[in-house]
Amino acid sequence: MAALRVIDIVDQASLERIPPCADPSFDHRTCDYWENATGGSKASRPAWLKVEIRVAERPDLEDNPFAPRGPTTPLADWLQPDRDADRDDNPFAPRRTVERPMSEGVPRKLALLDRGRGVFGSYAKLLLTDDEPAGYVQFGPLSAYPRARHIRELYTQLPVSPLPAVITCIATTREARGRGYAKLLVEAVCDDLAGRGFAAVEVYSAWGEPPDETSTALPAFWQGVGFGLVVDDPRFPVLRREL
Repeated sequence: MAALRVIDIVDQASLERIPPCADPSFDHRTCDYWENATGGSKASRPAWLKVEIRVAERPDLEDNPFAPRGPTTPLADWLQPDRDADRDDNPFAPRRTVERPMSEGVPRKLALLDRGRGVFGSYAKLLLTDDEPAGYVQFGPLSAYPRARHIRELYTQLPVSPLPAVITCIATTREARGRGYAKLLVEAVCDDLAGRGFAAVEVYSAWGEPPDETSTALPAFWQGVGFGLVVDDPRFPVLRREL
């Protein structure tokens, strides 16, 4: 029996262990689809794995051949989604040490996954089988994913308080499919989120897309791991699980 282990993506070494997508035209290691409200891309962009991010000296997107075209969210905003966490200007707030996220000298995706350091924690996990990567999941607070917020705002029937966490991406390698590994990742994330104080987690799925092109998996998968269909939209159904 394979030895299974779930680890958080917290550095470049763990980022590099993210398994390849079943469709090689996509790459979780360079995807910024959910971090952008209406632009972004799931595409494989190998150059992004070597790009050093310097927020203070960030070049204009028009001069960046690897930047997604269309409306974008400033990278500085992606790296600091929870601005209220910085209370240095409030003399009445209790003082605490917040570990700063990695933002320079690392691939763009690692900076995006690390931006909750000291406030939320890890935004992604890997499933290892006999120390070989077999699955990947990305998640976090709603504030970290502008596209998720944009979709959620379409549905006024969803509860506004407390806001849920979200799972934006989940995938297993082609060789690892059918073994229940994705379910193990979901359970690991839900346990983690419950421990961080969240009352619910939501997923914004899609109907009819090819499985290898659907970052959030099909609705039937989520219903099989304890999520209920709370918005039966013909394009972007919303599934939710209470924690």
